[in-house]
Amino acid sequence: MRIFLLFFISLFIVNAFCQTESPKVVDRLKNDELKFDGVVDEAFWKNIPIIPVRQYVPNFNEPPTEKTEIRLAYDDDYLYLSGKNYLSKPEYLRNTALKRDVFDATTDYFGFVIDSYNDKENGLAFFTGPTGFRWDGTVSNDGQADSDVSIDWNTFWDVKTTVSDSLWTCEMRVPWSSLRFQEKDGEVRMGITNWWYAAAKNEVNIYPYISNQYGPVSQWKPSLMQEYIFKDIKPRKPLYLAPYILGGFQQNAELNSEETAYDIINEPTFEAGLDLKYSLTSNLVMDLTLNTDFAQVEADDQQVNLTRFSLFFPEKRLFFQERASIFNFNFDGFNRLFYSRRIGIDEDGNPIRIFGGARLVGRVGKFDMGFMNMYADGAEGMNNENFTVLRLRRQVINQYTNVGGILTNRVDFNGNYNTAYGLDGIFRLFGFDYLTARFAQTLDSENSNEILSLEPTRLFLDWERRNTNGIFYKMTYSRSGADYDPGIGFELRGNTTNLNGRLGYGKFLDTEAKLQNWQAQIEATSFVNNTTDTLETLRIAPNFQLSSKKGWFAGTTFSYNQEYVPEAFDLSDDAVVDVGTYDFWQWNVGVGTPFQKFFGTVVDVTVGGFYGGDLVSVGLFPRWRLNKHLGFEGFYQFNRAKFTEKNQVFIAHLGRLKAEYLLDTKLSLAAFIQYNSLAKIYSGNVRFRYNPSEGNDLYIVYNDILNGDRGRENPFLPFSDSRAIVVKYTYTFRIGG
Repeated sequence: MRIFLLFFISLFIVNAFCQTESPKVVDRLKNDELKFDGVVDEAFWKNIPIIPVRQYVPNFNEPPTEKTEIRLAYDDDYLYLSGKNYLSKPEYLRNTALKRDVFDATTDYFGFVIDSYNDKENGLAFFTGPTGFRWDGTVSNDGQADSDVSIDWNTFWDVKTTVSDSLWTCEMRVPWSSLRFQEKDGEVRMGITNWWYAAAKNEVNIYPYISNQYGPVSQWKPSLMQEYIFKDIKPRKPLYLAPYILGGFQQNAELNSEETAYDIINEPTFEAGLDLKYSLTSNLVMDLTLNTDFAQVEADDQQVNLTRFSLFFPEKRLFFQERASIFNFNFDGFNRLFYSRRIGIDEDGNPIRIFGGARLVGRVGKFDMGFMNMYADGAEGMNNENFTVLRLRRQVINQYTNVGGILTNRVDFNGNYNTAYGLDGIFRLFGFDYLTARFAQTLDSENSNEILSLEPTRLFLDWERRNTNGIFYKMTYSRSGADYDPGIGFELRGNTTNLNGRLGYGKFLDTEAKLQNWQAQIEATSFVNNTTDTLETLRIAPNFQLSSKKGWFAGTTFSYNQEYVPEAFDLSDDAVVDVGTYDFWQWNVGVGTPFQKFFGTVVDVTVGGFYGGDLVSVGLFPRWRLNKHLGFEGFYQFNRAKFTEKNQVFIAHLGRLKAEYLLDTKLSLAAFIQYNSLAKIYSGNVRFRYNPSEGNDLYIVYNDILNGDRGRENPFLPFSDSRAIVVKYTYTFRIGG
């Protein structure tokens, strides 16, 4: 009772946070004052105050070791950012990237992150480098973790750059039509963070002066941005029409009726579709799609599953990306009420035809709103389905606190349905302490649907301190009932109660130290079956990690695990985990070389017990950047579990190799090859892309799935299970605005 009393009192306490300066008015330029060429030599730029950056890393709040001049301006059509980045030595220039949305620490980055709604939680990012590549992405959940920064969102904007031995300059412009914002009394307020990453020195210079103590992606946090004022912005509302045509050839191997051989079935394909985007207002955008196709999306990374639970894969499809954080209704781990991959993808990861749909996101008054309705084909043997999601959120009390609700519905054309609804709130209690509370229920045509019962209900309560300098902690209570089943969500395990606690201490070191920071913590988690009151999982794990100012990092975890397995599950054809209770210890260590180096790797090793046996798991993540045109990324994982008493051995190899060649920022060729020894298959994905301008794309995609052990079945398996080549062309028309 005292905890809840403290909670309600704390909602009204005003506490100091990391405060930025008072709002700044941005200089407005006349439409004829700027020649957009990347040179930054106009008289207008010289009259705009330079944004005063300081180091974010490696030495917080120290002056930059290289001079930079960053300026911000706007006119009726665009928001502009210019940069003059000086180099005391020519070798400090890093121009090693050309790819759109590249994550590569060997190249310089320059740009800004914009909280266009000034909601202190979400942001849009725009960055470039000396080669003029474009990087745009989104920030959600106030940048609490790496997963809150996504590169899968793209929009319309431009950049120009120039390079010399002692200087590289750039001009960036983002159309107001690509930003969503709210106007009040002729003013628009946005939060903005500017930074320049100098790869040769592993140095980030930033404004405002944000410390990296707030988590792994502190520099992205909207809540710590500088607030800027723009006056008399004219909303632009262009209509974007993006039709596509797709032609291809599909080849599948199917077992004949006598089951004596495989027949090769060849099927030509031809598709056409249309995407439409229109800003209903300056802060509300609508997307419509007809006969949606995602043939150009990169294949999922294959994974080895060492548990009895489903694997989680991230969403990569562009249609679902804009303001995707509005739809977040997440619990512990990967569990969530809405998971967009339930739409148009079956349980095996195969695409399902999406006939069409609509999506509406933005802000209405004081409410963040998201609406989605999609009509899709059913999985094999199932009826066509309709998916609906409605999400509303609103800030209350202060700008760091919001409450909201969500409704999802999945229905087929045979009367089967699954409906879910929920209420949630994120409350800043005091300082860096936040409380998240969520309640959800599901109704299903196959259940009795007793809404006053805990059986169709999910509860979630989390208290955390969002700071890693000094003491930090996190306490979570989560419960899902036996009948809780979100039809458009992801639930790792049902009918359990989860308690999780984490306590740690972190330290950021001073300028003279070689280390950047270190932190130590201990985490404990448990899962109890609600029906049998059986402890299914207990894990206690102390952890220590550190990073250096030159980019090295290392971490180690020593964990005690207790697992109760209610039903036996197969790891492979050669190894089975039987019903029973297992106690075992594991030790994990990971080491990574500096990411700004042209060649490097991450090594991750786990050894110890494993369900009555012994486990050795080794992961390698090598990378090699030859130059701005050519780069390689690899992954290899070896897993070996030995169960001596049962005379069983489980061995799995998983390998991935990505190679990319880029002629320039418009033309690229990428190859992605994977091997999975459990499935005994090789899968290949080759993509050619020509992207002369935003919204105009030509893709040629080749996919193949090859059998690695054809003799394991009778009749012999075919050389290729499935192969396809697809040519897709999209052209975007801009009308009005």
